[in-house]
Amino acid sequence: QVQLVESGGGLVQAGGSLRLSCAASGSIPVFNAMIWYRQAPGKQRELVARITSGGYTNYADSVKGRFTISRDNAKNTVYLQMNSLKPEDTAVYYCFTHYDLHDYWGQGTQVTVSS
Repeated sequence: QVQLVESGGGLVQAGGSLRLSCAASGSIPVFNAMIWYRQAPGKQRELVARITSGGYTNYADSVKGRFTISRDNAKNTVYLQMNSLKPEDTAVYYCFTHYDLHDYWGQGTQVTVSS
């Protein structure tokens, strides 16, 4: 059983920063690819950032240069550093991974950016 637990969301003013964490536990390799998604009210869930087992990263165009995904393999934790936040970044942020033919999602963490 794999569990993903996000934390770090909250309310921040535009231009501020937050760091989200996603701690993975259970039978999952430390180097498994991990993805951050987000879903704003009334919108589809969208990919925000991804980090592969080899450390390759890619980002949605809307967050390039502002967000950074990273991982601490010793803690089996993935982070999303979010800088220069904008009101349009307001969403529930989810951690995701795919392993052994299964999709695993975290419970989500709310990020609200006020203007």
